[in-house]
Amino acid sequence: MSAEKYALLRTFRSLFEGKPHRHRIANLGDLVASYLYEDLAALGKSAKLLERIERHERVVNLKNVMTGKPSRRGDGTFGELVPAAVAVIEKGMLVARGPVATIEIGAETKILAKAMIKQIDRVINDLKNQATQFKRGGGNPICIGFVGINFAEQYVSFEGRKRRPTDGKKYKHPIQEAAQAERRLNEGARPSFDEFQILRFRASNAKPFPFEWLDLGNTEMEYSAILTRVSREYDRRFP
Repeated sequence: MSAEKYALLRTFRSLFEGKPHRHRIANLGDLVASYLYEDLAALGKSAKLLERIERHERVVNLKNVMTGKPSRRGDGTFGELVPAAVAVIEKGMLVARGPVATIEIGAETKILAKAMIKQIDRVINDLKNQATQFKRGGGNPICIGFVGINFAEQYVSFEGRKRRPTDGKKYKHPIQEAAQAERRLNEGARPSFDEFQILRFRASNAKPFPFEWLDLGNTEMEYSAILTRVSREYDRRFP
């Protein structure tokens, strides 16, 4: 049983623990980001936010774009339900799903498990572009970024039936690139977001597929602080 206090962190763990991680599955970031709103609701620091969620006036967007506004897909958008739509209530979830007319909170999740420096420029550009897209519909959305960085000493990636283990030379081990990746993300992507958190973890992606946080206590403290600040900022921006 995982020890994490927060749904977003438990969901992130579930991407790696006990099974192979498939990095090309596009909706993994969506899944993680959607639990930000579950944690905000459970925290209950914003009475306005909680009331709107309970009335199903605010929902997590099923398609991650505003209705009638073409844009790049974001991992987790939250806003006002389109008046003509019906909110979808999922068992065990506090926040309903549905199409949104506005974006009040937007979250983007990226995961760097291996070959980090090779893809770092693309990841930074994707993050910056998504923050811009959240704001294109007008209003003043709260933009949040999460990036998982792997600090494991070895890693195995899967491409179809092929296994590609890191060797420390041609294919760098995650630990060899993690610090540089974090530094470049903080320099290049963090300024585009209201809140930004690096999720530091270790996962080898090899049997028995273990997972651990570098420092669970610190990770939870950072995330809890983000939830508190977002709750307060929501009340300020959306009274």
